[in-house]
Amino acid sequence: MIIKSGKVFQEDGSFLEQTLYVNAHRLVDKAEYQDDGEIIDAEGLLVLPGLVDIHSHGAAGEDFSDGNPEGLKKILRYERSCGITSYCPTSMTFPKERLRQIFASIKGAQTEEGAKVVGINMEGPFLDPAKKGAHVEKWIAAPDVAFVRELNQDVDGLVRLVTLAPNMDGAEEFIKEMHEEVCISLGHTAADYDCASRAMKLGAHHVTHLYNAMQPFGHRAPGLIGAAMDDPECMVEMICDGYHIHPSAIRAAFRMFGPERVILISDSMRAAGMENGTYELGGQEVTVKDRKAVLKDGTLAGSATNLYGCMCKAVEFGIPLEQAIMAATANPARSIGIFDRVGSIRIGKQADLLLASENLELKRVI
Repeated sequence: MIIKSGKVFQEDGSFLEQTLYVNAHRLVDKAEYQDDGEIIDAEGLLVLPGLVDIHSHGAAGEDFSDGNPEGLKKILRYERSCGITSYCPTSMTFPKERLRQIFASIKGAQTEEGAKVVGINMEGPFLDPAKKGAHVEKWIAAPDVAFVRELNQDVDGLVRLVTLAPNMDGAEEFIKEMHEEVCISLGHTAADYDCASRAMKLGAHHVTHLYNAMQPFGHRAPGLIGAAMDDPECMVEMICDGYHIHPSAIRAAFRMFGPERVILISDSMRAAGMENGTYELGGQEVTVKDRKAVLKDGTLAGSATNLYGCMCKAVEFGIPLEQAIMAATANPARSIGIFDRVGSIRIGKQADLLLASENLELKRVI
């Protein structure tokens, strides 16, 4: 396959009109290219890397936590149709036996027509009940190194992210043991600045959905947000669906952390791609109207959009196009250690490519 005349997004954030050569879904040099006769004319279009969503519970009426391989296949097909080519299905807080069943469903769920599963995001159950969000409190548990290792062994090392409340008993010991095996993400916590800073010094350099389910950033009590800002290694997720975070706070985060440390996520639940109605997330009823998903008490319960929509929202909110693209591609790929394969357009990488108009209307997923 040859893709010609498109404006190709570069690793430095610029666009360059160039010709791309693809063999067996790999980007190759012109000298290595074996002509298969397929030529795509991308004149007038942007050529973007496929998006990388590292935090999403479900879509298209399905949820990873259902533990249904056919349902996960449906999610993956939906995600790819929306420009997400690399995907981390994300679990909710459930009893340990249920989590084992959920994780087991990953085997056999990969499909050529869908996004590629590049990891599993384990959002619960090691959370702070005071900031549980849409998670069920009775299933919250203390950090458990042996359990995570057991789960990870069962899925051949696919667990990439584990959310942890650093103010819970046993959290610091968990970080010491596990920070070189998985990416430990601090979140769903009432931790103060000092507690969060200690966790980061021990090796936790990621934050689960910044601003949400944590203490606000105060001038005398900066909390987890301030600690993350002061840790140059820390990367932060943001749900840019227009409901979870005010546009001004999104712009502030890009300035505080710099565009290289912000990761856009969807945090989508099964209502993504579906009509308004009543759905389920983590064992709780969720009402969705105009893409806003809430529990009965009004608590936001994930989003009902996809990562491509979040990227477009970020641009709408004033984030420069190149920064929004990086936050949905290269940054998440770097955060979970897969940037050598995906997240940018470079010879040798997977040819996960999107063709989009200048106003980001998605035209084709390659």
